[in-house]
Amino acid sequence: MILLTETNPTANVKHEQDERIEYILSDRWIGYPRAKNILQTMEDLMHHPRTFRMPNMLLVAPTNNGKTLLLQKFFDAYKPVITPETKQITIPVLYVQAPPTPNEKAFYANILCALNAPFSPNGSNAMLQLQVIRILKKVETKILIIDEIHHILAGAYLSQRAFLNLIKYLSNELQIVIIGSGIRDAFSAINTDKQLANRFEPAVLPTWKPDGEYFRLLSSFEAMFPLKERSNLTKEEIAIKILSMSGGTIGEISTILKKAAVLAIKSGKECIDLSLLTKINYVGPANRQRQYESMLL
Repeated sequence: MILLTETNPTANVKHEQDERIEYILSDRWIGYPRAKNILQTMEDLMHHPRTFRMPNMLLVAPTNNGKTLLLQKFFDAYKPVITPETKQITIPVLYVQAPPTPNEKAFYANILCALNAPFSPNGSNAMLQLQVIRILKKVETKILIIDEIHHILAGAYLSQRAFLNLIKYLSNELQIVIIGSGIRDAFSAINTDKQLANRFEPAVLPTWKPDGEYFRLLSSFEAMFPLKERSNLTKEEIAIKILSMSGGTIGEISTILKKAAVLAIKSGKECIDLSLLTKINYVGPANRQRQYESMLL
């Protein structure tokens, strides 16, 4: 006896839509020129020989303008490696966040947590420092990434200086590259110590402007989205609308376009145009504070 399975066309269409929406909402790297140049700089630093005065980099960008995704992209390229013969683990790049305030013990704890190393929370700063240095030497770390480095400014002046001295000490003692990352305040944080500031080469991800690079970015998004109709995102009125809504950061541009692409699928329109952009559930960064305040009234 042959059993015939009846297919449900509606269910198939819904499944196909869900797959496309999941694809749209997934994080994907778009290698635009400025980001590629910064990645190349980090790659060059990775291969810098160990010297008594190691070069460093300070990556600065407005909130939600791609710095963390860029750092993650670099970090993913240098995951820990275990040598089968010796069971030796190598961690070429370590990625940590600066603690909320410039606290030496909290910073060492963040490093040890990132290394999955057991430690005593009640241990002295000196003991934690020795443990960090011993492990980083053993795993042959070459680059230490410190994200949200502007948190240094959240402490008193003496705490800021002590934390910067700590960063300088690690760089000197381990002969490793430090990559700091943060918002514009990061410049002020590092410049508290002029000697240390001279070691940090700035790399900036500015907000987007209506230029050729921005239009190429929109083309990349359009090529990435699995919509059935052409959107023409580089059409001037659409491009300017997206830029004005977003405030010029790539994170907001991505959010707008993802919301619009999902709505294009759900509505059956299958493309992004001006009318669709007005219908997405989106509040721009400039209007969010006003919205929060109005909700509290």
